[in-house]
Amino acid sequence: MAVNPILLIPARMNATRLPGKPLAIIAGEPMIVHVWRRAMEAGIGEVAVACDGEAIAEVIAKAGGRAVMTDPGLPSGSDRIWQALKQLDPQQKHDAIVNLQGDMPALNPSIIPQALALLDNPAVDIGTLAALITDEREKGDPTVVKVVISHESIVDSKLTTNDCRLTTGRALYFSRTAIPSGNGPLYHHIGLYAYRRPALEKFVSLPPSPLEKREKLEQLRALEAGMRIDVAIADTVPLGVDTPETLEKAREILCHRTN
Repeated sequence: MAVNPILLIPARMNATRLPGKPLAIIAGEPMIVHVWRRAMEAGIGEVAVACDGEAIAEVIAKAGGRAVMTDPGLPSGSDRIWQALKQLDPQQKHDAIVNLQGDMPALNPSIIPQALALLDNPAVDIGTLAALITDEREKGDPTVVKVVISHESIVDSKLTTNDCRLTTGRALYFSRTAIPSGNGPLYHHIGLYAYRRPALEKFVSLPPSPLEKREKLEQLRALEAGMRIDVAIADTVPLGVDTPETLEKAREILCHRTN
């Protein structure tokens, strides 16, 4: 079991589709501050933002949080949280790391512990989340990542969070296409991960894998390396902000909550 987890939020200013999005104002505050608040509300342990510049660090500090400066040239959020972890915890006290994307300001904090709970199984290297696809349009949408989960392992697990039993399964593959074929459920992958510390260290040390480069999905690197990823089935998919349209939707959601 993970006894001393830390939650890290990678954030960079130079996003391809929506540059500067961590500082986009939503309901009176920068988006990254909203994400930091959701992380704090999860109550699983220490929280820090792994950022690439002073502007993000300043708004987090003003909100009362902690930010760690990382190399702006790092290729991925996983590399960013690993570099931040080494700065924050050289004594290696934290045995698990939750990677929460910095573009989920409307996230329900209650789903964060569900990914972490998967590490209670000692065979699991990485825990993540998914939700049942109910919108037919998502099945063919390449921006919606699908995860194939072993049906034999989709069971009511003994793992619990807040007295709620989790439905879990083992991830077999991730893709932007509608897989598997045939009749049956499809699952929308949620980009939130809980790593055992050795698993994160191994993951960032590996070169990009062939399937990762083909699908443009980083998590396939772990599967190709023989690492085990388990999935907890969440009720809903949190809104990810990566376009002007989704930014406006996030503003509508959070403005409604604060009014």
